[in-house]
Amino acid sequence: MQRVVVRDAADTEQIKLIRQHLREMQTRFEHADFSGPSHIHGDEMPGLAALKAAKPGAISYISRDVDRGAEIAYRTKDATLIAALHTWFDAQLSDHGPDAVEGHERGHSQSAMQ
Repeated sequence: MQRVVVRDAADTEQIKLIRQHLREMQTRFEHADFSGPSHIHGDEMPGLAALKAAKPGAISYISRDVDRGAEIAYRTKDATLIAALHTWFDAQLSDHGPDAVEGHERGHSQSAMQ
């Protein structure tokens, strides 16, 4: 799961933008379009090739609003894709530096934006 939240709960405009962005990401991911993260992190991001090669429907993507932002849940029964998702999340956490923090469970990341 990836969660993006603002630090300032009063920043309703940023919350709105985060929610819109994650809904758009969900739609793109459902069509194996990972160009958004690739643009930021590069095409060689660990785990990305496996995600792009996944058969349609092998991963489900569910976005929802949360307090101060939104999140996307990723679900699959394929062990290779689970490993690719974890690798991909870890690479994103590394790239985002101190603004990204890992959640309580492996593969559950949370990014905080100002």
